[in-house]
Amino acid sequence: MKISKLILAIVLLVFVQMSFGQKNDSKQLVGKVIEQSTPIEGVNVINNTTQVATVSDSDGNFLITAREGEVLVFSAVNLEPFKRRIVAADFYPNLLTVKMTAKEVELKEVIVNENANITAENLGIIPYGQKKYTPAERKVYTATSTSVDKLLNAISGRTTMLKKEVKVEQKEALFRKLEYLFEENYYTERLRIPVDDIKGFQLFCVEDADFAVSLNTKNKTMSMFLITDLARKYLTILENEK
Repeated sequence: MKISKLILAIVLLVFVQMSFGQKNDSKQLVGKVIEQSTPIEGVNVINNTTQVATVSDSDGNFLITAREGEVLVFSAVNLEPFKRRIVAADFYPNLLTVKMTAKEVELKEVIVNENANITAENLGIIPYGQKKYTPAERKVYTATSTSVDKLLNAISGRTTMLKKEVKVEQKEALFRKLEYLFEENYYTERLRIPVDDIKGFQLFCVEDADFAVSLNTKNKTMSMFLITDLARKYLTILENEK
């Protein structure tokens, strides 16, 4: 019985010494909180083990009691939370620099034209029915707006060149419309166009005058009717090229 009491006393003594030793291991930790290169004031610093807390000052500096291995938690309203496990090198005379990151604020979707009925015509800025020029068409209009410009640009060939740009622009607009009209599987499964030849087939389609009209008038039924015949012609061309 005496031996058991002696062992218990020794265990208690060792436990007390360990506890006392751990308390003595606590040190003052000096640190600085920054976001990018700017010191941050008002950051809450909490020792996750002892629950001791402090707040960074106007220069981003803070002082807190901690031991090696304990975790400090840093938090602020506009910053992402941050945790740091303390190591021996973090204590004085070294300055612990903690880099925090600003929270990303998700902006609400901005609708530029919420009311589609509000147009330049409705507001009286331009007359109703006035022609709207594309960039290429505007160049042609400028080149032929006066008799002198019309003559000079005709002689130099500039007008002819600009009119070609208009045609290219119109074909590009048709091509963009066609890209969104049908899914890829419509070309491959319904029309039997190989995947690698879809772009070439689309360019072939926009060269057809009747098909171009169906795209411009948004007549999808007519486009589907015409594209079937165009697919047969295009597949014949591909076959002859082999």
